[in-house]
Amino acid sequence: MVHRHGHLSEEDEFGHIGDVGLWARILAFTYPHRYRVMLAIVLSLIISATALLVPYLIRIGIDRYIVHESLAIEARLNGLSILAAILLLIMTLGFVANFFQVTVLEWTGQHIMHAIRQRLFSHLLELHLAYFHANPVGRLVTRLTNDIQNMHEMFTTVIVTLFNEMLKLLAIVGILLWMNWRLTLWINLIVPILMIVSMGFSRLAREAFRQIRTTLAAINAYLQETLSGMVVIQLFLREKDTSQRFTRLNQEYMAKTFYQIKVFGFFLPLIEVMNATALALIIWYGGGEILRQQMTLGTMVAFITYMRLFFQPLRELSQQYSVVQSAMASAERIFHLLEMENALPYPVNPVIPPALTGRIEFRKVTFSYDSEHPVIQELSFTVAPGETVAVVGATGAGKTTLINLLERFYDPDRGEVLLDGINLHHLNPSWLREQIGLVMQEVFLIPGTIRENIVLDRHLPDEDLYRIAAASQLSRVIKDLPYGLDTRIGEGGMDLSAGQKQLLAFARVLARDPRVLVLDEATANVDSETEMFIEQAIQTALAGRSSIVIAHRLSTIRRADRIIVLDQGRIVEEGTHTALMDQGGLYYHLQSLQNGFEPLSVGGKEDEPVLVDLDISP
Repeated sequence: MVHRHGHLSEEDEFGHIGDVGLWARILAFTYPHRYRVMLAIVLSLIISATALLVPYLIRIGIDRYIVHESLAIEARLNGLSILAAILLLIMTLGFVANFFQVTVLEWTGQHIMHAIRQRLFSHLLELHLAYFHANPVGRLVTRLTNDIQNMHEMFTTVIVTLFNEMLKLLAIVGILLWMNWRLTLWINLIVPILMIVSMGFSRLAREAFRQIRTTLAAINAYLQETLSGMVVIQLFLREKDTSQRFTRLNQEYMAKTFYQIKVFGFFLPLIEVMNATALALIIWYGGGEILRQQMTLGTMVAFITYMRLFFQPLRELSQQYSVVQSAMASAERIFHLLEMENALPYPVNPVIPPALTGRIEFRKVTFSYDSEHPVIQELSFTVAPGETVAVVGATGAGKTTLINLLERFYDPDRGEVLLDGINLHHLNPSWLREQIGLVMQEVFLIPGTIRENIVLDRHLPDEDLYRIAAASQLSRVIKDLPYGLDTRIGEGGMDLSAGQKQLLAFARVLARDPRVLVLDEATANVDSETEMFIEQAIQTALAGRSSIVIAHRLSTIRRADRIIVLDQGRIVEEGTHTALMDQGGLYYHLQSLQNGFEPLSVGGKEDEPVLVDLDISP
């Protein structure tokens, strides 16, 4: 479950290569494609069989034809020709089987990855907002890209390779015991040493990969943050410091990679040493057996060839270890993410009001993001149907938190939020958010046309769209565009000004026709002319709707039926603009500071001006 109070360090989730439960979960993804996987396994058996037949044919060729001097030369040559033809046929069969195996595995792997990627992305869309606050964007992008690609290697290469190589090892041991069990037992003297070395390698390699993945995730997150904040970095001349920090991360990643290289650089040559040791034992013992005429030359050559095939899977498995460990780690993190539940309980039988009036009530609401520092404390107020309430306060007063609670991105620690007298717990969150139109300072736009950004997933006829554009003042923008509603805008709306984006946001809200409207600093950061158009759009949008307006511009606040002043999460003043100005309290201070920093006369006393930041904050 996701908790808003804790940071999820998924990079510490690192699947062990011997984790049977994790293997079972990974293999479960292959079930819909089980017949293709079975075909790949059959093809793998054919590939292994063709490889294992070669040394046996060499043994026959040496013993039956090459060193068999009592046989006529012509018969020996004919026999070798037949063996060569059989060998060529076997190798061709292996090639064909390998081709179809790769094709089947790639097809299966791509379909599995498509399903995992789709499932993971759909799951992300349903997660609680606290999860995204606790996890850097770079980390989540890594889940959907690098981690899924690592699992692709698992399904296309590793699983069948592991099965194939393990089966080949067992088959080779059986063949060697059948050919000469005494020599096989001599060679097995090196197996305990090999097992000890492999266990040590596994432990060191796992730690090396854990460090590499953790550092890589930090680099991805830092890159995401840096690229997103490039304007601020260049504006405040932070290029050098930013570069130095990235250099430290990059050097750390390189150091961790070098450590991994050292681990593999020690293990792989050690496999070759074991191979050479086995070869020496074969020559020493097998040579003696030949001299005592208890073993043929062909058997000894086949023995040497099989031993080389025996160590080849070990080399293959050690080289695949990096892929396996990386894929297991990625699988662990993907499963960890898929197991994340939405912290907000959904109602089993949600209530749907027959006719929504838009009455909003906060009843003794207390909320904190970290369970220690309340952002809102014992907050109570009501917005009547059709009423417009403005919320003002200094930075950190809890203004934007009201929106998060009303949209049910979070639940209160204590108290309740009601819509038409119904606790939000009893409403379907999707239905709830359909009823609330939200216009924020930062407008999210999708790459596409103006039309697509207004309707999103809806369909509206052109006459309705033009009516909405006129009501939201967006028609002033559309008339200057080359293709009107069908003009494409760049990513993030880079082709539009801040004011034009705001007008588009109002058009989007009007297209939904919600009963409740929330404006979060919707007139901030725009020029005076555009502000005039936005004010007209606001008047249209507020008409007949229950509205909460978070703003600090006087023109926007004055229009409200009632103004609530927040300070440290509590309501300290409430009333109309005129009444609050007459009181000479915090609201009077905030408005005076906005209009200038002159001393203010409050209650017959001259107070020193206090600088208050009026930006939005949670």
